Amino acid sequence: MFGAQITNASAAAMYETDAAIHDLGIEIVHVEEGGAVVAMSISADMVNGHDVCHGGLVFTLADTAMAYASNSFGSVALAAGASIEFLRPAHAGQRITANATPAHIGRRTAHWDVEVTNPDGDTIAIFRGRTKVIDG
Repeated sequence: MFGAQITNASAAAMYETDAAIHDLGIEIVHVEEGGAVVAMSISADMVNGHDVCHGGLVFTLADTAMAYASNSFGSVALAAGASIEFLRPAHAGQRITANATPAHIGRRTAHWDVEVTNPDGDTIAIFRGRTKVIDG
């Protein structure tokens, strides 16, 4: 679902065919050139055996924020690498948010910092990714 501030044409085009985010219930909160905010509510079927959100799903949320930020310029960009540090657990019933900002934007590659936070604003994960433009 789009938030009220979505005006980016690239994000709108991606959203139409982005099956993964629809299945996971990821919301595109805001996209602007060079940045994106996405959110996801953690359901009971997203937790692992320790009753915390599966780390792969936190990674997916952060990767989604990077994807929408890196494609916000109108070129097609894909992830070329990423890492994540988990700082705090997230739990069922929480809505977590990922905010992607550029660390470096070059002609063909970019590095992105993504902070994932819980409803209290605490950082639960720090993600660093690299994207590569594959068109234009």
